[in-house]
Amino acid sequence: MRIFSKAVKSVSAAIFLSALAMPMAGTALADSCWNHNGSIMRLQAQGNQRWLSYEIPRDVLRAAGVQRGTLLFNGVKNGNWYSGTARVFSKYCPGSPLEYYVEGPVRGDQLQVTVTGTREVYNQCRPTGRVKTDTLVFTFSHDC
Repeated sequence: MRIFSKAVKSVSAAIFLSALAMPMAGTALADSCWNHNGSIMRLQAQGNQRWLSYEIPRDVLRAAGVQRGTLLFNGVKNGNWYSGTARVFSKYCPGSPLEYYVEGPVRGDQLQVTVTGTREVYNQCRPTGRVKTDTLVFTFSHDC
């Protein structure tokens, strides 16, 4: 009976410890850092929802109001495909990023995401009537 009691205690302790290691509802299930165009980005995921925000923005973006935590992309991952809203920042309109739709694949090894979208070109916060295609590439760097 003593051996059985010890086994039950060991299994109970293992179940309790694994429950502590599992993420709580509402917490990010993934949190990693990625390189993008000279900046370090933080990818956060919950279910199929995805958010990419600046962790360490490159210097030129600071003039456009970009700082740690500024959201660049939000959307969803379906299979190996991202789709959602990206933002472009300008020093001429700080705090008013231009939003546009992007989508694209996750590389087979899951270490790179490439999304593409078409957006209107602005000149000092004014639309020019021209459009341009942007491609954003995110390459895994490290766990944040």
